[in-house]
Amino acid sequence: MTARSRHEEHRASTPLELFFDLCFVVAVAQAGARLVHALAEGHVGAGLAGYAAVFFAIWWAWMNFTWFASAYDTDDALYRVVTLVQITGVLILAAGVPRAFDDGDFTISVIGYIVMRLALTSQWLRAAASSRDPAERQVCLRYAAGLVLCQLGWVGMLFVPDSARTWVFPLLALAELSVPMLAELRHTTSWHPHHIAERYGLFTLIVLGETVSAATIAVQEALDEHDELGDLLPLAAGGLLIVFAAWWIYFAVPIHDHLTSNRQAFLWGYGHYVVLASAAAIGAGMEVAVEQAVGKAHISAIAAGSAVTVPAALFMLTVWGLHSRHFKRGMAQQLTLPVSALTILGCTFAGRTGVPLAGAVAAVTVAVGWTLNRRRAEGASPTPPLPETRRG
Repeated sequence: MTARSRHEEHRASTPLELFFDLCFVVAVAQAGARLVHALAEGHVGAGLAGYAAVFFAIWWAWMNFTWFASAYDTDDALYRVVTLVQITGVLILAAGVPRAFDDGDFTISVIGYIVMRLALTSQWLRAAASSRDPAERQVCLRYAAGLVLCQLGWVGMLFVPDSARTWVFPLLALAELSVPMLAELRHTTSWHPHHIAERYGLFTLIVLGETVSAATIAVQEALDEHDELGDLLPLAAGGLLIVFAAWWIYFAVPIHDHLTSNRQAFLWGYGHYVVLASAAAIGAGMEVAVEQAVGKAHISAIAAGSAVTVPAALFMLTVWGLHSRHFKRGMAQQLTLPVSALTILGCTFAGRTGVPLAGAVAAVTVAVGWTLNRRRAEGASPTPPLPETRRG
């Protein structure tokens, strides 16, 4: 298992990587469903805390595989089998999401992580054994050691009192985040910028697709029970506009040219926890808004609207902070997304019309951004030379 070149041309996601991503849909859907239940019952604090913890587990499992595969995907039989074992661990993790969210019982999720970590650790050890570069071998061994130590920490968390887990979980999460930075402190793995950007983009698409699916099912179930389009149609239209705008804004500019170092790439990659979690939460918020509209959720219209507007605004702000701002020129372009995010937050206080208004703001944001980009492009293009005239 030798490292792939960072400058390899035409590097794209493989069918196995896409299969791996799709298996995460189950876990994301489970987390979203539990968040809906908590918010609809008015348990905002507990719901957000549980969602943040569970989504971190889902996102970090995906991260671990993605960055390794970008550097060492040999696609031979052994690599495929070990990756399928990791997928099995993902499915076990997904099965444990309801217990982890509702009761703080991470036993099944930790078992899923053990399966994934055993497989991934063997991949790092295989890469270390295959490397002829001592510095690269040390990086691989550091990754393997970090995975094992962190996993021992998660197993140990199962035996601490429930009250202590509130503090143990963030500490272990910080330990997990530090492993790549410590492992690659002196020597970097050969992750591929274009490949990494594509992998994150594809996973964002999957999460947005899950958001559309969750909102569609919620509207369908509400129609089956109440058969009223009056309140649901504006909600559905507003939610759809928000998701469409989220897609447009995220993919407005290519990011791979910006990922030129570990510092930039790690900051960008870690920041996607907020991007992905907020994107998935939009779908959960749409379900809450639909349930409130038909009288199933025991919360106010403002609270239901905030379940959509807050993650939508957070998505916009985070995408702007991670990569959109690097390609903006001028005050107008730089302020478009932050101002739109604040405006969407303000739509919360419009009650039941908050989500449709937020959708309209999101659509206007895309239109304004597109117009400003066109004007910039036209202004930057050189003026064509005038045709020569013949003198008689």
